[in-house]
Amino acid sequence: MNNKRVALVTGASSGIGEATAHQLLAAGYKVYGTSRRGSQAGTHRFPLLTLDVTDDASVRAAIDDLLRLEGRIDLLVNNAGFGVAPAAAEESSIEQAWSIFDTNFLGIVRLTRAVLPHMRHQGSGRIINIGSILGVVPLPYVALYAASKHAVEGYTGALDHELRTQGIRVSVIEPAYIKTQLKVSMRRSLGLISGISASGSSGMTATVQAEVWIRPWDSVAGTRCTRWPPDSNFSRP
Repeated sequence: MNNKRVALVTGASSGIGEATAHQLLAAGYKVYGTSRRGSQAGTHRFPLLTLDVTDDASVRAAIDDLLRLEGRIDLLVNNAGFGVAPAAAEESSIEQAWSIFDTNFLGIVRLTRAVLPHMRHQGSGRIINIGSILGVVPLPYVALYAASKHAVEGYTGALDHELRTQGIRVSVIEPAYIKTQLKVSMRRSLGLISGISASGSSGMTATVQAEVWIRPWDSVAGTRCTRWPPDSNFSRP
């Protein structure tokens, strides 16, 4: 059985997830990533498990595979998610709202529910949810995305209060604009409303500086928020 701490990073085939996995490897973790496409031979320094965060059976199968291989899980990084191309709120459909919440929020809920019994049995564990600064400071033309990240913020805080006495802590990381494949894979809205400029709405995103906020939930009375400025190294502890 592996004596190293075991980490699982969802959405680890590229972007923040892949960078996180590499940092955890450097910190001495045994790292597993996940991707909807599963393992891609020779492309990553860590194994990729097949996982669709919107599918209950897929979540259970991935966690079962990890526990069969390692016997434990010490750290879960909930990173998988997607965005919607900038659009006015009334342009966005109910179907889009269901879809983005199913991945960005309910995906976190599914993975968390799957690992918590094992972390509780161990008496320890850590869950880190990748939110967004838009979950704290919402901007126009990204209403659905901002709402999904607000949900992550609230869920993280409540969950940490529930679990801290059992040796399990939960945190949210809230980055601003970072150039990753998330922007490339954004799903388009239904269409432009008359009088609203596509270039105007998308130009809003480019002005946001790449800052990261780490929010550990330190007390029931309040929270502490640590700011990483744009020139910070991503690997900074």
